Amino acid sequence: RAGMRLEQRVEEFGRTLGEELLEPTRIYSLDCLALTRTAEVHAFSHITGGGLAANLARVIPDGLHAAVDRSTWTPGAVFDLVGTAGRVERLELEKTLNMGVGMMAVVPAESVDVALTTLADRGVDAWVAGEITERGEHTTGATLTGDHAA
Repeated sequence: RAGMRLEQRVEEFGRTLGEELLEPTRIYSLDCLALTRTAEVHAFSHITGGGLAANLARVIPDGLHAAVDRSTWTPGAVFDLVGTAGRVERLELEKTLNMGVGMMAVVPAESVDVALTTLADRGVDAWVAGEITERGEHTTGATLTGDHAA
């Protein structure tokens, strides 16, 4: 639909469309193990098909709610291209793709600094993406709020 070729260089990617689409998935297992050795971790959520909110909701206990703030990260340019070229709305993209977040760790507030330091030392981009609260009457296990940073 977009009339693009796999060998076409895309400036936003800094490489060809084919190279971007064939980027291997990062394997987080060793990073997760390292994190469990340095910080208290309540849960991990591998963000795969089904999107961030649905995957995160699976590890949130009943009675709790995860609010993830989109403004804490900027999805890669490939997600904008897929949305634009495929005429896919943001909410549908978020139900299907990870939007650049491959893994989430749920840690208590007192473990945040050591968790961020551990992951930075391993070369993993990490940030505080939201918070866990008591589940309200009209909330689900996880929701996305706000807008992505520009």
